[in-house]
Amino acid sequence: MQQVCIHGPNDVRVDEVPAGEPGRDDVVVRITACGICGSDLTYIRMGGLPGGPSPMPLGHEMAGVVDWVGAAVEGVRVGDRVAVKPGEPGSNGMDIIGNGGAEGGLTEALVVRNAARDGLLYPVPPSLSLQVAALSEPVAVGIQSANRADVEPADKVAVFGCGPIGLSAIATFADRGVEAVGIDLSKRRLELAGALGASAVLNPAEVDVWEELARLHGTAPSMFGPAPATNAFVEASGSAQVITEIIERGREGSRMSVVALHIDPVPTSYLAIMSKKFQIKGSMGYPERFEDAIDLLARRDLSEMITHRVPLRDFGDALSVLGADKNCGKVLVTMGDDA
Repeated sequence: MQQVCIHGPNDVRVDEVPAGEPGRDDVVVRITACGICGSDLTYIRMGGLPGGPSPMPLGHEMAGVVDWVGAAVEGVRVGDRVAVKPGEPGSNGMDIIGNGGAEGGLTEALVVRNAARDGLLYPVPPSLSLQVAALSEPVAVGIQSANRADVEPADKVAVFGCGPIGLSAIATFADRGVEAVGIDLSKRRLELAGALGASAVLNPAEVDVWEELARLHGTAPSMFGPAPATNAFVEASGSAQVITEIIERGREGSRMSVVALHIDPVPTSYLAIMSKKFQIKGSMGYPERFEDAIDLLARRDLSEMITHRVPLRDFGDALSVLGADKNCGKVLVTMGDDA
């Protein structure tokens, strides 16, 4: 069968590998689709993860159909349509999928180890296609970033970065009736943000974002002068400048949820943080109920987030899209017919 694996820095291949050997606690899922995440691109540049297998299987955003069930597994049947939770850092290494574990979701058939344990397989309702269900993992990350912002219904929010995670945060706020402004340099991503529920969209190349936030949300007094009355920010852009500006320009008592990956240190004004009583929260992983993501996908049509679909055999083309097209949403790798 085919499996995408990292063999070294910037060396990723679609390998022919033998099918995995499942045990009595395991389930085999025939994968329909798997998304590519920004962290996957980082793993490729790094040549994998320290302590991980070599070559390292890739892919952690997947959905498919159960093809085989171990004798010790209850509540799962062959033919079930499922989204797969890839495990979380700090969990049993055998449970981690695509993030340094022994299995990866960019494959035709995935062995889900220890599936007898609750919390790895989630049923997909008949109304939801499996390709859209493959968005469950990034949507769960976006939901958690919204949760970490501690937003009340009457609050005003700004989401910086309208890639798949930022779009998922925007959809979460829209679902909760919260006004959220989407901010990005990509016109296409701003179109997606509007379609998924943003109350307004701003392009920093065309407008002064902070003047526009003040116009949209009003202003609040501050010892540093009037500031936009925006209550909370989600940082999903990965730009150090954005973090600096949010801390410097945000209102007193506002807060920021940081979900983007910032590898390099970011200069930070602790005077502004202290004097404004500004709160910063990191956001990593998923909400307590992973199925919140599936519920959101079933309630709201987020299919427009998928802008490209590429067959597994052409995985290199998917990487080319991500490398060249800053206007793309989710790039989905497909392994079989959608259902």
